[in-house]
Amino acid sequence: MRGVLHSSAHTLPDSFPLISAMAPPAAVAAAEKKKTFVLYPSLGVGHLNPMVELAKHLLRRGHSAIVAVVDPPDGDPTSAAAVARLAEANPSIAFRLLPAPASPDPAAHPIKRAHDTLRLANPVLRGFLRALPAPADAILLDMFCVDALDVAAELALPAYFFFASAASDFAIFLNMPYLYPGLPSFKDMGDTLVHSPGMRSVRAVDMPLSVQDKELDMTKTRMYQFKRIAEGRGVLVNSFDWLEPTALKALADGVCVPGRPTPRVFCVGPLANDGKKSGSGETRHECLAWLDAQPEQSVVFLCFGSIGAVSAAQLKEIAHGLESSGHRFLWVVRSPPADPADVFQPRSEPDLDALLPEGFMERTRDRGMVLKMWAPQAEVLRHAATGAFVTHCGWNSTLEAVTAGVPMICYPMYAEQALNKVFMVEEMKIAVPLEGYEKRMVKAEEIEAKVRLAMETEEGRKLRETLATARKMASDAVGDGGSSEVAFAEFLRDLEKSSMENGGCNN
Repeated sequence: MRGVLHSSAHTLPDSFPLISAMAPPAAVAAAEKKKTFVLYPSLGVGHLNPMVELAKHLLRRGHSAIVAVVDPPDGDPTSAAAVARLAEANPSIAFRLLPAPASPDPAAHPIKRAHDTLRLANPVLRGFLRALPAPADAILLDMFCVDALDVAAELALPAYFFFASAASDFAIFLNMPYLYPGLPSFKDMGDTLVHSPGMRSVRAVDMPLSVQDKELDMTKTRMYQFKRIAEGRGVLVNSFDWLEPTALKALADGVCVPGRPTPRVFCVGPLANDGKKSGSGETRHECLAWLDAQPEQSVVFLCFGSIGAVSAAQLKEIAHGLESSGHRFLWVVRSPPADPADVFQPRSEPDLDALLPEGFMERTRDRGMVLKMWAPQAEVLRHAATGAFVTHCGWNSTLEAVTAGVPMICYPMYAEQALNKVFMVEEMKIAVPLEGYEKRMVKAEEIEAKVRLAMETEEGRKLRETLATARKMASDAVGDGGSSEVAFAEFLRDLEKSSMENGGCNN
């Protein structure tokens, strides 16, 4: 991971290892001046992947992208492998590893540790930006990289945030540092509705696990991060107008941040993996050949994301539910976590014989396929045989399903995605929920019932129609003259204005 691959066309300082060589970018759009963007993701694959999708979008527009990845000595091997895989698959993007100190408190909650590591990476980030052969035009920060604002201010570099999740989440998060001080801890409020300005009310129990207890360090860390986001020049949100009109109106009306201007929001999505391979020498995954042999829209796909895994007991309930439903399925099984709170911990390959019910694999071998750890999710979702998606409600996965037009069954993981579930089910109406997650166990009977609902019933048919419409609207948004393309052009105009205000200098 720390080797250097040099590029004759684009030379960056050797002290920051280059993970992929940069190929010449696409032709610059006539109306846009070519710019160089530095993208700065937070720790973890779930934050890196959407940043790469943004980088690919920038390249398509004729700009250059450098993804600067913090690489602490105690980094997650899974993340390291993801960087290498993404670099190989995207040779036109430069990936730079920034060696940074680890958190000084290894016993702290993972959220606090991650924040400390990003804060301690500031000197390395500053040195990297100063050493670039030519100044970057802007830095695009992950929502949790708020302390990098200080580096950007010192270098007079325009800093925008990239919020990779739903605009609805963003509107609530922006308001939370002002709302929460006047409330009890969410963990003590149960089903009580929490009212954020301009937004649908949300039960306290559906708020993210990381903010449930006001007294914990992880909650204080999140409040600090949410409050500082408003200091950015603006925010690029990975959504599109048709999907979230309520949240976008609240943000445009400026009701989310009391006492100061709400940062300007540019709704530039959906930026999602399109399932197309871009690397060399890649072979087609075995599951795609299996899907080729299945009838159209006949397979239920179950995948709980790169950072989530369910308990051993839950795996058995899922297996029994799938078997009883009688439907075809493609199921990605990951090892249960030792610590459910630590989403960055590496996991070993699962022992399917030990984790699944005795005889399950044999009994379902003619209609099911079980994979260990990983599947090419975007390709599976876009396959004609895929008829429904049981998802952990991560926003990347949600957008991949929307752009594929696949109905979703929501199983939020660790309550971190429960807020997404609320809006997916109640506001966007693109999914149905598995209610048992609230008791940390979805029973086999509910798995069976929701699979049948999605695959057999009139409600499932209407859900598929809604997703077909969502797919078309997503395509229109990113097409020529679409709302997301217009928003991106507005972002570039805002950046030009910012550059003139800063005197065009960031050294």
